[in-house]
Amino acid sequence: MANTETLIETLQPFLQQAWKKAAFEHLTSVQKEAIPEIMCHRDVIAGSPTGSGKTLAYLLPVLNQIQPGNKNAQAVILAPSKELVMQILAEIGKWAEGSGIQSASFIGGANLKRQLEKLKKHPQIIVGTPGRMLELIRQKKLKMHEVKTIILDEGDQLLQPEHSGAIAQIIKSTLQDRQLLLFSATLHESAVQKAKTMMKDPALIQIKEEKAIKPVEHLYVVCEARDKVELVRKIARMEKVRALVFMKDRWDVSVVAEKLKFKGIAAGELHSDLRKEEREKAVRLFQNGKLQLLLATDVAARGLDIPTITHVIHFNLAENVSQYVHRSGRTGRLGSTTAGTVLSLVTPREESMLKKYAKERNLNVKKSSIIRGEIVEYTTNNRD
Repeated sequence: MANTETLIETLQPFLQQAWKKAAFEHLTSVQKEAIPEIMCHRDVIAGSPTGSGKTLAYLLPVLNQIQPGNKNAQAVILAPSKELVMQILAEIGKWAEGSGIQSASFIGGANLKRQLEKLKKHPQIIVGTPGRMLELIRQKKLKMHEVKTIILDEGDQLLQPEHSGAIAQIIKSTLQDRQLLLFSATLHESAVQKAKTMMKDPALIQIKEEKAIKPVEHLYVVCEARDKVELVRKIARMEKVRALVFMKDRWDVSVVAEKLKFKGIAAGELHSDLRKEEREKAVRLFQNGKLQLLLATDVAARGLDIPTITHVIHFNLAENVSQYVHRSGRTGRLGSTTAGTVLSLVTPREESMLKKYAKERNLNVKKSSIIRGEIVEYTTNNRD
């Protein structure tokens, strides 16, 4: 593993300045292992827990090799959701400050004409969703001949059937000597094998846990489906709670938001039917502490990085263990000042499924109750 100080000193001055400004003391495990490999122009497949600094693990070396004087696209970052694209773009803006490096985002559903205007500013780093990126390439609006690096962020998702065709076409549009990097919180063997077919002798990095991340407590409460809204209301009344509440679909989000409003609790909403401005406003109010609850579909599970989240609540149980991990990873992230709490509200039927997830990921999930404004470990004497 690379020494933090030595490695940072090899980076461009603007990155060294940004590192000082961020006041990080150490590189995380995935950063220590991935950055030297990327700087040697090697293809990389990296798996590391949510919140462990994966974005910076590829951004530092990629920004380091961008030539600001070259007005062509030099790096392309692909992500499965609009939210993650915007999160990555914000990080680029922060770390590229003072470098002259331009970046732009291209997402499906956004106004195409307005996005084409961005290309006229000659961004060197392009961040986007696969469908829109492929559309721009096919229309010959986005030139890929000088792209040196392609990054697949949340690569396990991007190699699923819904995206894999577009990904293959995008990669094919670049020259043979390009570098391909894949980063993901969950790295299944099928994704690794698929990625290897597109790469040249990739470095395989697998980080099981990141000690710098605050420990996350996994709890659950058994209840009837009709009682879940009342339990969320009780949680919202607790002191210093900032909870991200995951729901199955946008219909559930709207209905529960209305029910909470009736009970005197204001909650932000985050789902794909909202306009970009509405989503940004909800996140901003939540970040600023004006809202204690943010109700979200899984569109927010990837890319939403708010260090102040104290609780992740699974209002509807995740459909699989991978979804559970991604949702839960929104709390206890790198840079947060408190340990996170993950709380699943499960019906008696869902309890066995949650236990199955816990066994699969070796998680200690404790049965709990909500008593007098506190989440406490369940005993037969304290049933609510």
